[in-house]
Amino acid sequence: MRTLAAVATLAVLLAACDRTAAPQAADPAPPAPGTQPRATDAPAAGPGPSPEGEQGGSADWRTVASTEDASRLGRLDQAWRLGRAEAEERGFAARVEALGVLVDPNAAQTGRLQPPPGSYRCRSIKLGSNGPGGLGYLEYPFFRCTLELTPGGDLVLTKATGSQRTRGLLYPDTDDRLVFIGAQAWGADETGYPAYGQRPERDQIGVFERIGSERWRLVLPWPKQDSKLEILELIP
Repeated sequence: MRTLAAVATLAVLLAACDRTAAPQAADPAPPAPGTQPRATDAPAAGPGPSPEGEQGGSADWRTVASTEDASRLGRLDQAWRLGRAEAEERGFAARVEALGVLVDPNAAQTGRLQPPPGSYRCRSIKLGSNGPGGLGYLEYPFFRCTLELTPGGDLVLTKATGSQRTRGLLYPDTDDRLVFIGAQAWGADETGYPAYGQRPERDQIGVFERIGSERWRLVLPWPKQDSKLEILELIP
């Protein structure tokens, strides 16, 4: 998204457009070779705004996403189905049911897809496991997320606190979703975010949807850590 014209178009189209946890202690970092970093609530310093745009300056997510990540997004329905089924089979059916619309794969609403820039409360829900021995369900407490519109016209979503932080761009897609492409920072020692594609094991792709009057979610199918489906809920 290099030009302000692209942003103006996006704004017209899009701006018109619980707390129990398992575990509840902290947002744990995924295992890294030889390390086990601890959680942190300190904001991670991301790259500064780029007047020429980020991630190639394209308004089309298809030109940015890797073939592998585009395939993950194409199997979103399967991730919803298998992730939720596994969580329920592992004994978390009541907790999943209590989340209501947050875990309804058909909950996306049209209009106002882009939250106003600013700070938000956000929490992660993970359904299913991506390997043997996983719990099948993880629910974390609320951390802090931000949404910003850069001078270069990029819509940037950042999970700014916790030991698994993420930063990426929101791209236009359909009338009821945006597409997110970003990358994760892990642990207390990392003060920035890798660029998408720089460290493929950190890359993320998902859909961003409005599911209520002032409620949004980021849905990440087949994430590379922990689960079959990850949901990041955002509320003011």
